[in-house]
Amino acid sequence: MSIATMSIADGDPGAYDTLILGIGNILWADEGFGIRTIETLHERYTFPDNVRVMDGGTQGIFLLPWVRNAKRLLIFDAVDFGLAPATLKVIRDDEVPRFMGAKKVSMHQTGFQEVLASADLAGDLPLQMVLIGVQPELLDDYGGSLRHSVKTKIDPAIERGLAILNEWNVSWELRGDSLPREEHIGPTALDIQDYENERPSTGGEPV
Repeated sequence: MSIATMSIADGDPGAYDTLILGIGNILWADEGFGIRTIETLHERYTFPDNVRVMDGGTQGIFLLPWVRNAKRLLIFDAVDFGLAPATLKVIRDDEVPRFMGAKKVSMHQTGFQEVLASADLAGDLPLQMVLIGVQPELLDDYGGSLRHSVKTKIDPAIERGLAILNEWNVSWELRGDSLPREEHIGPTALDIQDYENERPSTGGEPV
């Protein structure tokens, strides 16, 4: 099996039927949950060529061609469900657009709600959609990383994501070897360990 990763800069969505998408902004603490989850998923697992694993960042409407091209869409994101911090929640199908725009933690969710609405109007909304979201603990910390409570939800979120892929009959395999650094999703300078270690101490909770 080979991993099929994409970024917005790649331009052409190509041929695939399943899109695994992390969205958010790693510069604002728990808003980076979706990105950190997709990075970890990519580091640990490989997928067949009909699957795309993408760091969608805060690209909003620019994700439209990729979403329209997918029959199945799995999203990881930080979502304000109004629940206790670090609570994981799984949202399916028609409920996904509603939750993406319910209580926005940032403008990227407004943009992604527009992506889903535009895909729906064009008749190209994915047939199956799942949002795996975490309730953020803290967002107002520019340059901060995930709070510990939210970081501990990365593995459970991935487990739920793999279970969804099993339901969809989408295959995956555990990597036999560590992923080379140059093949990580996104700039290596923003690798979570480097990102956290190089931030000056604020005297508060470690980031």
